[in-house]
Amino acid sequence: MKNRTSLLIFPILILIGCLVALAGSQGGATLGGFPVFALLVALAFIIQWLAFIPAYLLQTEKFYDLTGSLTYLTVTGAALAFSPNLDTRSILLAALVIIWALRLGTFLFSRIRKAGKDDRFDEIKPSFIRFLNAWTIQGLWVTFTAAAALVAITSSVHKEPDAFAVIGFLIWVFGFAFEVIADSQKSRFNADPANKGKFIQSGLWSRSRHPNYFGEIVLWIGVALIAIPVLQGWQWVAMISPLFVTLLLTRVSGIPLLEKKADAKWGGQAEYEEYKKNTPVLIPRL
Repeated sequence: MKNRTSLLIFPILILIGCLVALAGSQGGATLGGFPVFALLVALAFIIQWLAFIPAYLLQTEKFYDLTGSLTYLTVTGAALAFSPNLDTRSILLAALVIIWALRLGTFLFSRIRKAGKDDRFDEIKPSFIRFLNAWTIQGLWVTFTAAAALVAITSSVHKEPDAFAVIGFLIWVFGFAFEVIADSQKSRFNADPANKGKFIQSGLWSRSRHPNYFGEIVLWIGVALIAIPVLQGWQWVAMISPLFVTLLLTRVSGIPLLEKKADAKWGGQAEYEEYKKNTPVLIPRL
């Protein structure tokens, strides 16, 4: 039954990617008669499918997150390479995406090397179509998340840096710093043998149960704000970027999975229940 459902999901994922590519390409740069944005979307999916082949044959998910980060770097680099008349806004957006991708990719790859595996994939790895869908979803994830930046970079409309660029950049810096600090605090906490079997409730984690995700959402809001002045027509679909990140982290693969895992491990313990009761799940308390 699950494999049958997965067979139906695959073409839906492709259709969604095609629709986003079509909408985001309006009024954008072209290469050989093809919209650059649409080519970038296709490239994001192709990279995932190529990486899926050895991953499935070797039954490993160790390079899943790293592939995602490399995809961001590749499509952003291609956007810069194939978009004529680059301006300050485009270069700024590309720099922010590249910095974020390099940092997160390095962090996630280091984490899975230490852990040895990602148990999210234990059940789906043996199934060709379900594992393929996981990689296809990552292609869609890259497309949606970076849509605002990529559409703005490839847009035929150019505007000098303005209040949107300045405010968006400051918001990105805040979100990026918040995420980096939160990840760093948790890594140090987990590396201390004295904390084995314990949950972190210090630093930013005393203000939010998922401060790293809060920072992630905020930084993509910053990217979207920078992109706003050059969007036109159907290109406004790119504003789905921060909304998608928020829904993904709060309703799908982020917070729900981690909360369930934490409840199974520490649920019923007085200290954990008190922490959970007094600490917001996402937006930090002052």
